[in-house]
Amino acid sequence: QVQLVESGGGLVQPGSTLKLSCATSGFTFSKHPMRWYRQRPGMERELVAAITSSGSTNYADSVKGRFTISRDNAKNMVYLQMNSLKPEDTGVYYCNAAIFDRTAIATNDYWGQGTKVTVSS
Repeated sequence: QVQLVESGGGLVQPGSTLKLSCATSGFTFSKHPMRWYRQRPGMERELVAAITSSGSTNYADSVKGRFTISRDNAKNMVYLQMNSLKPEDTGVYYCNAAIFDRTAIATNDYWGQGTKVTVSS
């Protein structure tokens, strides 16, 4: 079964750094794009960063220059390095994988349980 497990969240002060991790299993990780989403208080879930199987990345404007998504295919891991954290970065961060099921001819979204990030003085 596909599993995504996030870790690394916590309570930090503005300007601090956190690195989130997502451990994956149950699919051919190296062949799939991976994404980080977040849900901030009172807001809809939003895409934060994405990385393709070849390593190409893109970011939401709100985090460009501060966040870096990366992957380690040997470990089936995806990371989100978050620098210069701001209070508005507060929210629950989720790891996401969209995986095509050849038998069902459908794409399924898989999510981790989320890890909470709180940026506050």
